[in-house]
Amino acid sequence: MARPQPPQQPPPVQKLRLRHVKRGTARFASHRDFGRALERALRRAGIPMAYSSGFSPHPRVSYAGAAPTGAASEAEYVELGLSERCDPEKVREALNRVLPPGFDVVTIVEAGGRPLHELLEASWWTIELPGVDPAVLAQLAGILRDAEQVEVTRMTKKGERRFDVRAGLIKVWASEDGLEVVVRHSEPLVRPDDVVAALRVLAPDVLSEIDAPLATRRAQGPLIGDEVGDPLA
Repeated sequence: MARPQPPQQPPPVQKLRLRHVKRGTARFASHRDFGRALERALRRAGIPMAYSSGFSPHPRVSYAGAAPTGAASEAEYVELGLSERCDPEKVREALNRVLPPGFDVVTIVEAGGRPLHELLEASWWTIELPGVDPAVLAQLAGILRDAEQVEVTRMTKKGERRFDVRAGLIKVWASEDGLEVVVRHSEPLVRPDDVVAALRVLAPDVLSEIDAPLATRRAQGPLIGDEVGDPLA
């Protein structure tokens, strides 16, 4: 006897897009860790979520462009589907009261226009290289800019993958905080640790004894020239 189909859930009445940060020890939380924390926070805050249809309905939460585990971020994005209309600012305040430390919601707006994942075309990262002199940072930025190709190897679920890091870099410069890079969201996605691996290839003597680099995403959004725009604007 065929199993009866569950009733179809109504579509969301309202869609909200939020930007949240990942600071402090929260940088060591994985994407799944944050997903679990957010769903608990939505329940505790009493946010009226819309649910998917099927035998195992789940709240309509869409994630896009999550930062890798170990990286901090000022620009993580999520879209929520609600069953009732809510004041976005009140949703932000309610979530911030119950989210774990380090996961602060900065902005919430009503969704509109292009899908969120299509708006996240590039990221701006700061890569701190402890112990590297500022003058050397400027030298490293120049070496990376001038390179035509830098291949590195990364272990993936399907085994080792070799790819060109330089092809994904749009802009590279040095600042007081470290090495700044704007990276296109191409396939494969170039991550901050790939940039460090490329520098180890190009300047092995300079980076042979540095402490662990620290990466922070400063912005994520549409690519406007060689700058990263605001996807919620």
